[in-house]
Amino acid sequence: MTPSPAVRPYRPEDRDALEDICVRTAHAGRDSRPHYKDPGVFPAAFAAPYVHLEPELAFVLDDGEGRAVGYIVGTADTPRFVADYRATWLPLVADRYPEPRHEPRTPDEEIVALVHRPERMLVPEVAAYPAHLHIDLLPEWQGRGYGRALMESFLRALHERGVAAVHLSMVSANTPARAFYDRLGFHEIAVPDPGPVTYLGRPTTEKGR
Repeated sequence: MTPSPAVRPYRPEDRDALEDICVRTAHAGRDSRPHYKDPGVFPAAFAAPYVHLEPELAFVLDDGEGRAVGYIVGTADTPRFVADYRATWLPLVADRYPEPRHEPRTPDEEIVALVHRPERMLVPEVAAYPAHLHIDLLPEWQGRGYGRALMESFLRALHERGVAAVHLSMVSANTPARAFYDRLGFHEIAVPDPGPVTYLGRPTTEKGR
């Protein structure tokens, strides 16, 4: 609990709230529940592995009453994270989300396929930006400066670990998110055939912006 809404380090008891936030923002920034049979696949791919493997780089926005209403998670070293994900995380979720034996035919199967392909994160064009992140806030907490505060906490933690630059991928159709990242000094990274996503990067310090 914090006296008023504030960013703090992630704690294990935040796990359920973190997964709920992920589900409620996973459909291009909107609630994924109307569109997926088991939207729990989103945190299994994009939130929970980070707090399992690198909890020290996870931060939440506390609403002032102990409840997480936003988060930022990520890794300092994407290649290492991919290896750890395959070795340590994937065995924990493969029973609930078995790998499709055919080309994905439903929205759920498309995300499940991503769960089983952590190597998709190894994009040569972003190698100079070794860290990457995911950030989400519940809609009612957006546009109030809290996203910037989460990002600043994460960038500071990366810088303290000697990490020079960070990247992210975002659904290109999510124009509010792109505006947010632009305001925070991210720039587009050219990646051939990126599909429905855009890659962005920036230094972990203000220098070079």
